[in-house]
Formats: sequence, C-alpha cells, structure tokens
Amino acid sequence: MKKFGRKYVEASKLVDKNKSYSVKEAIDLVKKTAITKFDSTVDFVIKCNVDTKKADQQLRGSFVLPNGTGKSKRVLVLAKGAQAEEAKKAGALYVGDVDLIEKIQKENWFDYDVIVATPDMMPELGKIGKILGPKGLMPNPKTNTVTPNPAKAVEDINKGMVEFRTDSFGNIHGILGKCSFSEKALQENLEYVVSSISKMKPSSIKGKFISSINISTTMGPGIKIDQNSFDIS
Repeated sequence: MKKFGRKYVEASKLVDKNKSYSVKEAIDLVKKTAITKFDSTVDFVIKCNVDTKKADQQLRGSFVLPNGTGKSKRVLVLAKGAQAEEAKKAGALYVGDVDLIEKIQKENWFDYDVIVATPDMMPELGKIGKILGPKGLMPNPKTNTVTPNPAKAVEDINKGMVEFRTDSFGNIHGILGKCSFSEKALQENLEYVVSSISKMKPSSIKGKFISSINISTTMGPGIKIDQNSFDIS
C-alpha cells in the first residue's frame, strides 16, 4: 500500500473526495494544497470518453495558454536559410540542420526540451526517429512543431504552448501554470484548456465527450471540478 507524506495527508484533509468543486473553488483550493517549498506547478487531467484503439479518437495537438505556463523551454530548431535566421531572432536556443541531427545521433545529445523542424528536414530527422520517439521529442504537424514557419512556433512555445495527447486510458495531462499565478490567470488558462479540448470531440463519438476534469499541484492531492462550471456540451 502506498504511503503518503505528512504534508500530503494534511493537504488531502482540505479536499472532499466526494465533491465536485466549481472552477473558482477548485482554483482557490489548489493553491491552498501546494505542499512543496518551491513554486509548484499546477497540472490538469481531463478524462475523455474515447477509444484510443481507434485512429480518429487518438487526440493530439497543442495550444498556447492565455497566461503562459510559467515554465521556460529550451527550443531546438532544425531549419535552413532564412527560416533558420528567423528562428534565431525568435529566441530558439539551438538552430541548425543536419549537423545537429548528427550530434543527436552520435553524442546522444538531449540538452533541449522541444524540437521544431521545417518539413524539408523531416526525411533526415526521420532517420533518428527511434532515438527521439521514446523521449517524446519527435516533431509532429499536429502539435505545430513541424512547420514552414519555425519562428512562429518558437514564439508560441515561449508564450506558453502546451502539447497534449491522450494516453491509453483516454486521459489528457498538461500544465496550467504555477501556484504563484493569480487565481484569475489560472482560471483563464483552465477555461481555455477545457474549451479547446471540448472542440476536438471526434464526430464518431455520440453523447458525453469529457467525463471528468481534475487539477492538482506538484505532489499535491487531486481536486475534481464540476463540469457545469464550463460552457461545454
């Protein structure tokens, strides 16, 4: 049986596991249940009624949170010519093409958080897909990390772009922001996330799409949110 620390147990006492909270109540509670000494991340988990064995129900994408995530990311851009120069100006930490692909392959180099690539770089990048794939670093058009405009992608990532995909159980995990964010900022981010995901409902799904919405802080207890707090079907 899993044992929880004293701080977690004390924080859990503030949460009624049988209650679904309003957005405002949940945001207020998630800040009170932060148990780390550092500025905790606030995360969300949205459970969707999807069958991930069906291709059209495997959800994947990205969005830029209105108030960012509070976390900076090290961006590697694979591009050539003007696209590479624009990516540098946009704030990419590393910019290159085949040279960086070879560095990854030969040196097992992973000193970055996300890779953005132009479409013409994908044939070369595909050769190391087995290296990048397991680490979740392979660029994908659905998350706007394969794009003819890498500078825009870098700007979006720096503003607070969140990539997401359903796991095998139909859950979508992601970051809402930091505990130090104002309640208004966290609420705006959460409402944007729920609205964005609800619009991705596959046409093959009849009935309710989102079955549950929970938020929590780093190592903190989960807080269930009443879906009636959101303008979703």
